[in-house]
Amino acid sequence: MRISIITPSYNQGEFIEDTIKSVINQDHKDIEHIIMDGGSTDQTVSILKKYDHLKWVSERDSGQSNAINMGFRKVSGNIIAWLNSDDYYEDHIFGDIVKYFEQNPECMLLYGDITFVNKEGHSLYKVSGDTIDYGKLIECPDIVRQPSFFWRREVIEIIGGVDEDLHLVMDFDFFLRIARRYKFHYINRNLSYYRTYEVNKTSALPRRQVYEIYKVFRKQHIPMTIPRANYLIRKYFNSIGAVKGLAAIIRHLRKRG
Repeated sequence: MRISIITPSYNQGEFIEDTIKSVINQDHKDIEHIIMDGGSTDQTVSILKKYDHLKWVSERDSGQSNAINMGFRKVSGNIIAWLNSDDYYEDHIFGDIVKYFEQNPECMLLYGDITFVNKEGHSLYKVSGDTIDYGKLIECPDIVRQPSFFWRREVIEIIGGVDEDLHLVMDFDFFLRIARRYKFHYINRNLSYYRTYEVNKTSALPRRQVYEIYKVFRKQHIPMTIPRANYLIRKYFNSIGAVKGLAAIIRHLRKRG
């Protein structure tokens, strides 16, 4: 059983070698690592050239979501995951992941624990043990642990890739669509490390992130009366001010009309 890992990248030469080595340091060797680089101008390409086993492209794309989808179209594995270029895997986890999928043919998506680390890779805290399903995702979008999710190739063939109109919460939208159809299975071990620091995308743009979650709720026809949806709407409009909030409502009504 082959595992295909997609890594979107742009100017992450400071971290990407940790990402690559974390895939190499696995106990299951039938692995395909595809790196979709958006035309980096730092040392990324010179690092990629050091590793003959990689499948990689370095050219301009339309953003991270576009790069992920291009990578999805190149996979040949039975099990798929996406790992960003500043995150990395726990050592020796792929064997257990493959074993779980082989022993549980009904499992379409498997997830585990995740450890948050700082820029230098020092542990900050661990998130573990939560049950993730469709209802829980709606109530708590932050529960998505994208680096610790693995799924069968058939999932993408059925539900499609990530929404390229989203740039911060495409993982939330993607896994919410999966959760509508499939049960998420849990393995009780740490699978990945998520690097958090001031300049990474999701920590720097909270207002944009809230707005994109709101867009996902609208797109997936999630009632705005749900407490979490109502909270996000109020949080977004409070952050942009009453005048801009009113303008956004008017634009929305015009589109519907």
